[in-house]
Amino acid sequence: MPDLLPLRGKGRERPSSALSAQLRGFSIAAISDYTLKDHARILPGPYSYTMTAAEILKELKPLGSESYKKTMLRHGAQEPCFGVKIEELQKIRKRIKQDYQLAIDLFDTGVYDAMYLAGLVADDLRMTKKDLTRWINQAHSPTIAEYTVPWVAAEGKHGWELGLEWIDSKQERIAAAGWATICNVVSIKDDADLDLSELKRLLARVQKTINEQPNRVRYAMNAFVISLGCYVKSLTEAALKAAAKIGTIEVDMGDTACKVPSAVEYIQKVQKRGTIGKKRTTCKC
Repeated sequence: MPDLLPLRGKGRERPSSALSAQLRGFSIAAISDYTLKDHARILPGPYSYTMTAAEILKELKPLGSESYKKTMLRHGAQEPCFGVKIEELQKIRKRIKQDYQLAIDLFDTGVYDAMYLAGLVADDLRMTKKDLTRWINQAHSPTIAEYTVPWVAAEGKHGWELGLEWIDSKQERIAAAGWATICNVVSIKDDADLDLSELKRLLARVQKTINEQPNRVRYAMNAFVISLGCYVKSLTEAALKAAAKIGTIEVDMGDTACKVPSAVEYIQKVQKRGTIGKKRTTCKC
C-alpha cells in the first residue's frame, strides 16, 4: 500500500506526494479530490484504484429490488440481503475483475449479495484450503454453499481435494457443497486431468446411496450424475445407466417453482445437441 498522509478529519487520507508523482498526468484534478477510505488499496499500475468492501456495500444497497429479494429469500438466501440482481453484480465484477483480498472482505460482511459478488471476483488460484474451508463454514444459504463456494474451489488449486473431503461431511450444507464442487471440476477440467476411476466409484456411490441422503445432498448428487454424463464422454453411458436405475429423485424445493431435472432426459438432450464432452470455460455465472 502506498504511503498515505492524514487529512483533517478522522479516517480520511490522501495520496502522498510520491503517489501523486506516480499519477502525474492522469486526471490529477479528479484524483486530488478523491478521498481514500479505511484500508483502500492501490492495485498494480499507476492508475488503478480498488474500492473497499464497505464502499461496495454502499453501492450495492440502492441497487437492491424488494421483489427480487423476496424471490431470493424463497430460494434460501438469508438476511442481510439487499436483493441485487446478478446482472448488476456482473457489472461490478467486470470493473473489479479479480481481487483476492477484496473477495475475502466482501464474504466476511455476511451480506448475501456481497458474498455472491465475492465468488465472482475471487482470485481463485490464490485461495487457500483454509480460506475455502472458512467460506464453506460461513456459507448460510444454498446458493452460497452450492454455487459460490464450489465455483471458487473448482477453479482453484484445491477443488478436487476439498470436494472429496466435503462429501463425507455430516452437515448437509457441506456435503452438498462437496458434490457441487466435484460437478464443477468435471465441467471445466480436461478428461486427461480427471481421476476417471474415482469418478466411477463416486457414480456407484450415488446410485447406491442417493435416496438415503438429506434433501440438498440428493439434489447435488443428481447434478453430479448429470455433469458426469454431459462433460465426460467416456462416462456418459455409465451415467445414463445409473440415472435409469436411480429413477425419479424427490427433493423439497420449498416455496419455489424450481424442479429437479431428470438426469436421463438432461443428458439425452445434450446428446441430441451434439455437445457431450464440451467443457465450460468457467463455472461462474
